[in-house]
Amino acid sequence: MKKKKKIYGYELIMDLFECDEKIITSKAKLKEYIDKLCKVIKMKKYGNALISYFGEKSPHTKGYSLVQLIETSSITGHFSDIWRSAYINIFSCKKFNPQIASQFTKKFFQAKRVKRRFIIR
Repeated sequence: MKKKKKIYGYELIMDLFECDEKIITSKAKLKEYIDKLCKVIKMKKYGNALISYFGEKSPHTKGYSLVQLIETSSITGHFSDIWRSAYINIFSCKKFNPQIASQFTKKFFQAKRVKRRFIIR
């Protein structure tokens, strides 16, 4: 008899390409994204988001990064100014709809293309 697999959490990994440069280079827009995303996927924020701009010594690494703790884990994002791309992870022990999260994210950043993976852990 097979044991039922225990699920710890769910992770959505998104790579977004050809994003709107004005959005991914705006700290205010990134905060707005976190606030709206948490409402869309019904997650409760734990504290304020950490949003920092760094990596300025190399065009490859220059851009914002963000971390938002949520009561069931975290949302992280890294943004490349030069490539106009975004790399976002949502990890949660609470189930959420990855399709809704990725559609919202693509629309918010006005990305032309999204590559996504959903992992059950």
